[in-house]
Amino acid sequence: MNRGLGAAKAAKQDEFYTQYLDIQKEVEAYLEFDPDTFRGKVVYCNCDDPLESNFFRYFAANFNKLGLKRLISTSYDGSPIAGQGEMFPEYSEGNGKRKKPKALAVILDQVKDEDGDGAVNIEDVKLFLKRNKAARIALKGDDTYGGGDFRSAECIAFLKEADIVVTNPPFSLFRQYVAQLVKHGKKFLIIGNTNSITYKEVFPLIKDNRLWLGCTNFNVGMFFEVPGDWKHFHHVCEETGRKIARVSTSCWYTNLDHGRRHHPLHLMTKADNLRFGKTLKGKDSYDRYDNYDAIEVSTYKEIPSDYDGVMGVPITFLDKYSPDQFEIVGTTESNDPTNTFRTRVYTSQECRDA
Repeated sequence: MNRGLGAAKAAKQDEFYTQYLDIQKEVEAYLEFDPDTFRGKVVYCNCDDPLESNFFRYFAANFNKLGLKRLISTSYDGSPIAGQGEMFPEYSEGNGKRKKPKALAVILDQVKDEDGDGAVNIEDVKLFLKRNKAARIALKGDDTYGGGDFRSAECIAFLKEADIVVTNPPFSLFRQYVAQLVKHGKKFLIIGNTNSITYKEVFPLIKDNRLWLGCTNFNVGMFFEVPGDWKHFHHVCEETGRKIARVSTSCWYTNLDHGRRHHPLHLMTKADNLRFGKTLKGKDSYDRYDNYDAIEVSTYKEIPSDYDGVMGVPITFLDKYSPDQFEIVGTTESNDPTNTFRTRVYTSQECRDA
């Protein structure tokens, strides 16, 4: 659904709502590595309408299991996907649909068995929020940003309180969003466009091991719930009636540690790769770049185990990257002109003639 993503970028329509199972699968991969990843932490979902967001639903339903200290969720004024939830009765109209949403913060400090059925789940959260209006706060915004905008003073105040930020931020504002998280020194688990890897604001963080890929859904795309008036979508969910769109260029980014980062690749020698490798079979040696002191490796499977020099690998390598096994030294993109392994800079005419 690249066409849908392109249209969204052009129109600044960023309202892709993540599916519950994708959130569950990603979060629980961190728990396998460290069961206390979220224990005692304040989790902030700062791009998530609690009436609609599966991020809020997941963390609210698993509040006690994860051992959260607090859960904060904020939505912005005018979210186009809103109107599909009925958690707060005062937002309903006569036809059962929610009014145009206003910016809202919802705060949970505990989740208990509110309905007395012996179980603690999302229904208890819904009941608690209906009974306790103080748990939700209207957000007014400031002179620069509207209510609920992650850049507003109100939302930054919540951010300062948070330990871990988990959400699906607007793709069109990804650079600003990541910069804010880094500025405030926050742990995070977020979704972004895979093309963001090459951004000049993002790649240095990857290079310095301050940001890396998440555990799931890299290079396979993800399915998201989209507003009812969305024209390009994949299918309609039979259970909910909501439109589902596939965004092929989407993945998780994080600075939370997970086990897959420490699994080394099992590699063959240069000789065996030249003998059996899919792209190398029959060749005498690895090709070398004309403008970098490095060899070309077309697929991570053909990284030679007995070579200690610099290699040019595809972006897909990052899904297999272990800082215990490799060091990222730079990028061949033009936004990395200080790469010390560059041996030649092409002139403008050479680029045109290529």
